[in-house]
Amino acid sequence: MKKRGKKYLEALKNADVTKNYQNLEEAIQAVKKVAYVNFDATVDVSIYTNLNPRKPEQQIRGSIPLPHGTGKTVRVAVFASGEQLKEAEEAGADYVGGEELVEKVKNGFMDFEATVATPDMMRHLGKVGKYLGPRGLMPSPKTGTVTRDVAKAVKDVKAGKIDYKVERHGNIHLIAGKVSFDDKALLENLRLILETIVKSRPASLKGPYFRRIALSPSMGPSILLDVNTVYNMFR
Repeated sequence: MKKRGKKYLEALKNADVTKNYQNLEEAIQAVKKVAYVNFDATVDVSIYTNLNPRKPEQQIRGSIPLPHGTGKTVRVAVFASGEQLKEAEEAGADYVGGEELVEKVKNGFMDFEATVATPDMMRHLGKVGKYLGPRGLMPSPKTGTVTRDVAKAVKDVKAGKIDYKVERHGNIHLIAGKVSFDDKALLENLRLILETIVKSRPASLKGPYFRRIALSPSMGPSILLDVNTVYNMFR
């Protein structure tokens, strides 16, 4: 069993972490109560599903434009050429380039949290897929990050659009915002996340969709949501 620190154990006393919360507002308030780090903690959403990602039709993936963003500054790298490099720069991209940027990544450059690419650059990005893929940084048409409209894609990412996909054990991890957000902003972000995932349920899945849904602040205890309530709320 993992040994917990004193602050973590003290945080456990501030909310009922054994309860499956049916009320999302109460769950958000509980997350704030158990946050104990001395920085503005991220509110993480961990969704454990019964999806089998080995089945192609159950490999759900997409993006969610959070109405209040994530509270994080996102550095964006854009892989393009010609006029679209200028468009990306004007839209606020942090790094822009073509094959030379691909080579830079190949040599270890990873100072970014999101990527955008034009369709013609994807054949070059195949060279660095083993670096970008495991970090969830490979551009994809499904998330709108492979596009000719690089300016819009950069603005969407900067504004707080988050990507999601089911991981190999059937789990989905997302960010709902920061502990410093007011309750209403966190609630609106969380509701959109849960609604999107519920509506993404593949028709081929038999039985329950969710096994467990947890909210947690950075390094803090988890607050559990009642999975049946969440599913029935948004289906």
